[in-house]
Amino acid sequence: MKQRIAFIGGGNMGRSLIGGLIAKGTEPSQLVVADPYAPTLQSLQAQYNVQIAGSNADAVRDAGVVLLAVKPQELRNVVSSLQEQIQRTRPLLISVAAGILAADIQRWAGGVPVIRCMPNRPALQGCGVTALYANEQVSQEHRALAEQILGAVGATLWVERETDMDTVTAISGSGPAYFFLLIEMLEAAGQSLGLSAEVARKLAVETAYGSGFMARESSDSPATLRQQVTSKGGTTEAALKHLEANNVRAIFSQAVTAAAQRSAQLAKELGSA
Repeated sequence: MKQRIAFIGGGNMGRSLIGGLIAKGTEPSQLVVADPYAPTLQSLQAQYNVQIAGSNADAVRDAGVVLLAVKPQELRNVVSSLQEQIQRTRPLLISVAAGILAADIQRWAGGVPVIRCMPNRPALQGCGVTALYANEQVSQEHRALAEQILGAVGATLWVERETDMDTVTAISGSGPAYFFLLIEMLEAAGQSLGLSAEVARKLAVETAYGSGFMARESSDSPATLRQQVTSKGGTTEAALKHLEANNVRAIFSQAVTAAAQRSAQLAKELGSA
């Protein structure tokens, strides 16, 4: 990584990207972090030996890439306050703020290239997935650079329409919570049927882990894998019939749609004017 990267925000996502980049060979001296919380900066410097900046403007000054890892509701003020500095150096901006349109970020920054991305929580463990969107102003070199940075914490993929990012947010951004809820429900069901809390948790967590691994590694579709587990007249069939009879597919589809609609709504609320 030859470009100097400035991280505006050193929270969980910033930390995971810094750790991933260093693990893949980026020199700590190429990374600089700004964060309003001094203990966060001190911790990052102690753990990774990265550069720390006294302000956002100091961090951006010599950066070829600026990674915006702040809360969505803070992004407008952060970018607007950096506009003069950004206009001088014209770095690539990469935003991990959910729901904020690339056009709004460009407007606040004064027209520099912007890549919008949606990583998810497993990125903290290096096994996330990140969807990226870039408009026509972003070069192929910029795309490759963004892939290299976000690829440090898991798989990457591109979407061609920015509206798809709302669906991405609903599927993978919010998705870990759906799986955690399923684990939680399996654990509770096991306990209600007499298992100890420890045994129920172990069974639920390891089953989720193994199933996800199989789905990731297999060339078969999830539907085929499900059918392979479901013996006619058996226990799995009994459970699945009950779920289907209670419209589990419709309920889940409605839930994901609600998340996507909320993502689009947030873009309008936070990007206006």
